[in-house]
Amino acid sequence: MWPFRKKQQPPTGARIRQAAPPTGPTIDEAMGDPGARHLRTALEQRDRVGVRDFLNSVEHPDDRAFYLGVCADTAGVQDWIGDWIAAEPHSTLPLLVRGCHAVYWAWEARGGATAENTSQGQFQGFFERLRLAENCLDEVVDRDPTDTTAWTFLVTAARGRQVGRDEAVRRFDQVVRRHPTHLIAHRQMLQFLCRKWFGSTEEMFDFARTAAAGAPGGSLLPELVAVAHIEHWLDLPSEEKDPYIMSSAVRAELRAAAERSVWHPDYQRRPGWPSAFNSFALAFSFAEDYPAAAAVFDAIGDNVTEWPWYYSSGSDPAGRFATWRDLALARRHEPPR
Repeated sequence: MWPFRKKQQPPTGARIRQAAPPTGPTIDEAMGDPGARHLRTALEQRDRVGVRDFLNSVEHPDDRAFYLGVCADTAGVQDWIGDWIAAEPHSTLPLLVRGCHAVYWAWEARGGATAENTSQGQFQGFFERLRLAENCLDEVVDRDPTDTTAWTFLVTAARGRQVGRDEAVRRFDQVVRRHPTHLIAHRQMLQFLCRKWFGSTEEMFDFARTAAAGAPGGSLLPELVAVAHIEHWLDLPSEEKDPYIMSSAVRAELRAAAERSVWHPDYQRRPGWPSAFNSFALAFSFAEDYPAAAAVFDAIGDNVTEWPWYYSSGSDPAGRFATWRDLALARRHEPPR
């Protein structure tokens, strides 16, 4: 679900195995989570009471952000959310749902093309919807400054609105002062710090490594290190991709990150867990560390996520997942070369 879905072609120089497409899993937008499936159904049926009661039952900040992401990613919410806001004017929850959804709705208007291939009309729709998102989310935090989910989606909106660095950091700080290990807020701040947005490779890695080092064992924040390596791999010329991602230093850092997070004895699965596992699976696969990749694929089962596999194949991320999984399982006993 993050950063956002983009229908795009594989990056130049991406190593795609020329094998018969395997029969693989399909992408489950609920990531195998019964609560997310129930919530999406309620949203699609415009059952605001069901949506309200479900969201009010969720207390953990990471879980709330995940489930508001489900709200954000469900089509058609913009057509009826105004009725809920009018029916419950004293509640911040329908405003929060509207604001989170408008962030994703904005990126839908923009599309997945590069800036030079995005039309003026697309940009206009993008900024109009982002303004709607920020207006809603700003009202939520004005009325309830402790709402970490609203602040998190304001971090996401910061990229599209092209706010200054200080403002993006301020929004992020509002989250982590209340929940220091907030996963989605960290993921979105990492994206802000990527070179393709408003940062640099050095800033991106410094942020990822600092967050990972300060996280308790079993936290998913070390996933940021894997994501940083994936983002840097994408940024490299085609002839430099393999030597970089397959280097002993990168392989060692990826394994260390997994040991601190998804392989740590204190790790506990929470809603949305497949996302981090898929990040590690792709990173280990690109690094051709097949024993490590196979171990992660074993844990994933069929819980494939669209991100980050569209980085390997924009047209068929689930098929690319299945191809890499078959390769890793077949070569799981081979040490990295």
